[in-house]
Amino acid sequence: MGAITLAEGLSQLNLDLPAATQEKLLAYLALLHKWNKVYNLTAVRGEAQMLTHHLLDSLAVVPHVREAKAILDVGSGAGLPGIPLALALPEVQVTLLDSNHKKTTFLRQVKMQLGLANVTVVCERVEKYQSKQILRVVLSRAFAELKEFAALAGHLVSPGGQLIAMKGADPTGEIGKLNKGFVTTGVTKLDVPGLDAERHLVFLKAA
Repeated sequence: MGAITLAEGLSQLNLDLPAATQEKLLAYLALLHKWNKVYNLTAVRGEAQMLTHHLLDSLAVVPHVREAKAILDVGSGAGLPGIPLALALPEVQVTLLDSNHKKTTFLRQVKMQLGLANVTVVCERVEKYQSKQILRVVLSRAFAELKEFAALAGHLVSPGGQLIAMKGADPTGEIGKLNKGFVTTGVTKLDVPGLDAERHLVFLKAA
């Protein structure tokens, strides 16, 4: 089977994004591929793999966060899932939080080149960060085990808000290790076009 295209992937995800947005998603992919050679932002090297493993993987989350006014992407790294979400949901304010200076340098470059007015980049450790916004969605992808994610980022969620963790295979084992302060409100399996691997979203809230 040949590599999937962005348009095919969006169709399978039932996401109807404007042509200009699709162009910016591909421009982001090109920037990630270019900077990765020097900055080592991701272990995924080829653009075709980056499309499925990063772009479409991130965009699969869109239906689950589209009602949010503001999203915090914890441990954003190369901007995943935050930048694809910011492009797909231009009315949502997205904060990209990472403590690595070279990664936040890349994120600021992407923000500037793509003209992402709804993106804020913060270089800070999550446990020290205090948001000025009311955050009902605090999201992470490949950041930490659920127990650690809740411990480090739990203070950032507004009352009634939720932590959402993007996970690979069945996260039942991690859920069983959660402290009493947070409970699971749901686990959703994601089908990522072109990706032959399991993906899950885990939803947490304060107990």
